[in-house]
Amino acid sequence: MPRVGLTPAAVVDHAVALLDEQGGEALTLAAVAARAKVATPSLYKHVPGGLAELRRLIALRVTEELADRLTAAVLGLSTDEAVAALLSAYLEYALQHPERYAALPQSPSPADAELAAAGGRLVEVIMAVLRGYGLTGSEAVHATRTVRAVAHGFASLTTGGGFRLAEDLTVTRQRLTGVLTEGLRTWPAPS
Repeated sequence: MPRVGLTPAAVVDHAVALLDEQGGEALTLAAVAARAKVATPSLYKHVPGGLAELRRLIALRVTEELADRLTAAVLGLSTDEAVAALLSAYLEYALQHPERYAALPQSPSPADAELAAAGGRLVEVIMAVLRGYGLTGSEAVHATRTVRAVAHGFASLTTGGGFRLAEDLTVTRQRLTGVLTEGLRTWPAPS
């Protein structure tokens, strides 16, 4: 019988906390079980697919957290302000949770309906912001890819220590945001 109080969500809570504290290399079923104060085989009652399923549930949690964070950041804003808030919230999430961010799937499998839906929700936040620029259809897809590339690239380079020059990173982020918003304001018309 499953331990009282231990649920799949609680197992993911323990796994995410372990990830935050010790990194992806430390994520094992034994480590999560120790953290949850249960025997390793007991985890299979809550996560039958073992470590692979646990990683999938972490990816789902991280995708949902980021989508929630971006949604809250852009609420009530439009165009340039919304893009700046979105990029800022994206980077803040990656900086606050670099190990979680590393677990964010960049291309969820369409075969995993739950993860695909969470990924779709994340993309929809970006597309909603882009509608403020009048971007729809295929141009909205191209612009969404552009925004994702900027957000993910900057976050990945920042969390990975890729920006080591002395200049203030905040200024770089402001310049990048300005370049992006200018590009969105002058986005080419559909051909």
